[in-house]
Amino acid sequence: MKLKNYQVVILTLAIFGLSQGVFSQDMNYTQYFSTPMYYNPALTGISTGVRARFLFRDQWPSLPMPFKSYYFSADLGDRSLPGSGGLGIMINQDTPGVGLINNFGAALTIGARIRLNSFMVTQIGIKAGIMQRRVNWDDLVFASQLDPRYGNIYVSSFIPPDANKRVVPDFGVGGLVQFLNPDGNVGGTIGLAVDHVFQPDVSFLSTGASPYPRKWVGHADLLIIAGQAGSSSARSPGSDEPLKINLGGIYQNQADLNSLQVGFNLLKFNIYLGAWFKSTMTGTVNNALALVAGYRYQFYEDMNLKFMYSYDLQMSGALQGTGGAHEISLILEFDKVSIFGGGGSSAAPGRGYRPGAIECPTFY
Repeated sequence: MKLKNYQVVILTLAIFGLSQGVFSQDMNYTQYFSTPMYYNPALTGISTGVRARFLFRDQWPSLPMPFKSYYFSADLGDRSLPGSGGLGIMINQDTPGVGLINNFGAALTIGARIRLNSFMVTQIGIKAGIMQRRVNWDDLVFASQLDPRYGNIYVSSFIPPDANKRVVPDFGVGGLVQFLNPDGNVGGTIGLAVDHVFQPDVSFLSTGASPYPRKWVGHADLLIIAGQAGSSSARSPGSDEPLKINLGGIYQNQADLNSLQVGFNLLKFNIYLGAWFKSTMTGTVNNALALVAGYRYQFYEDMNLKFMYSYDLQMSGALQGTGGAHEISLILEFDKVSIFGGGGSSAAPGRGYRPGAIECPTFY
């Protein structure tokens, strides 16, 4: 869709500004627990089996051209892998810059797991991939095309640069500590990661440089299992499954931009409910309340489908009236799938629990 007023000239200048060193920022997903490897590659294979995750985010839908983002990842957790961690693949795409810029990323991730003691493990992860940025020059409208009375009626004399696409290598690294109490009903994860380690140059113009800023991420989660399962394990959906309470938070810093998200999720009777507070914490502070709801369906034993929806309700700041943001995620879980013989479902905390591979309960 063509933009048809003079304000697009400002947007055009902003596009060129991006290629001359104005910093960008990665998409920030509300359901960070549904996109774990996006924030920390050490979460690759954090649970045994295979997991495939799909997520769509529609941000600021009330604007003429909202921001849309797409995420996919799949990872294998197999304790017979060298390093006893996991392998994963991740693809992410978004359209910032009022839809005029397209960002695409694809990466492989690997996690290595080290047992510290009977109730604590650490995991280290590496991401290696590519980042691609593309400018949609055809969607730009320049001042030379505009008539004061009739609008966009002229042919532009602008000649776009030869390079409308930039592809660069991109790397990330992270680590975490995961713990579980002796009774198996309280577990947690504390992690730290840095993305875009070498700050790849994403400038579209050969005369300038635009190093993509590093992103620092700190996250922590605590999972409490209230009660004990009946005849089925805590991992098996059912009416006798104990209540799971997930408390968590994530902090991000990128190019002097800071954001914080804290809140909780609940799981009972296969139903997810949650509430999260989000704040940008930089410049004009923007606060939002994110509400989460979802359902888990069991196809077969140790095969689950999770559907989750979240909505960001803007509470304060300049983003009020933009329509907030919608997120929809689908997660497929195959708990007992293994390639090297070290799979198997995650631990089932409860009475008589004994930590074998120290598979801590997790929402990831």
